[in-house]
Amino acid sequence: MTAQTGALRRAIALAALLNLGYFGIEFAVATAIRSVSLFADSVDFLEDTSVNLLVLLALGWSLRARARVGMGLAVVLLVPALAALWALWGKIQLPLPPAPLPLTLTGMGAMAINLGCALLLVRHRHHGGSLTRAAFLSARNDVFANIAIVLAGAVTASTHSVWPDVVVGAGIMLMNADAAGEVWRAAREEHRNAADDAHA
Repeated sequence: MTAQTGALRRAIALAALLNLGYFGIEFAVATAIRSVSLFADSVDFLEDTSVNLLVLLALGWSLRARARVGMGLAVVLLVPALAALWALWGKIQLPLPPAPLPLTLTGMGAMAINLGCALLLVRHRHHGGSLTRAAFLSARNDVFANIAIVLAGAVTASTHSVWPDVVVGAGIMLMNADAAGEVWRAAREEHRNAADDAHA
């Protein structure tokens, strides 16, 4: 195992632990205040944990095997989008705004965790192919989502409207769908390259 691979493994393992820990916190708050955006983001933390663990398992595999796992991860990246869609439907049925202060504070905590994970992974995003790219994209996208959650908390405090939370939840859903497409395309390209190398 090279020094670069060892450093990547340590970064991925730490990111997995951080994501799993904050999932429990954010899910509890989301359930308590009935927040669509926090619910979608908490599921995303659990998804990020799964992605990181799969990356750890697959790093030593062949290019073709990693590409196949990368395509599987693209499907995993869609889970938060589907969870957000379900939560959005529930919010439409019962349109009550979440408590703004817990929404804002929890979003700020999530932003700190995701920013830390993104900084851990940014130097490794081109090492390990689509798998590592999936982990980095998840952390990067989550930072933007958390900024939006914090802003939604501020707007909710001033307007007492349900819509900031709903709009941010929908945005998180679309962001994860876009990341899934990007990882799928990268993994497909790796799979084609591996097939070409095998036939060369």
